Amino acid sequence: MEFLEKIFVSENYIMIAIVGIVVVALWFLPAVLALFFNRKHFKLILLACVPAGFSLIAWSGVLIWATTGKVVEKYSKKAESDPQP
Repeated sequence: MEFLEKIFVSENYIMIAIVGIVVVALWFLPAVLALFFNRKHFKLILLACVPAGFSLIAWSGVLIWATTGKVVEKYSKKAESDPQP
């Protein structure tokens, strides 16, 4: 925390901008991952990132949702094709 405090107290605007870009990139990381893993729900995940960024638990849930899109489809198709004993 002291590191961030020193950055914001100083008048180094480039470092403040870099910290801001990193925060926004992490905030919307689930949306970026959804482009690769769960494109079908990208818009919903993007909207969910805004309030979820305030809570680590909600953000983690959105991150899991973003990365499990194709995996769920893959295993659901496999389960449908396997005969039940």
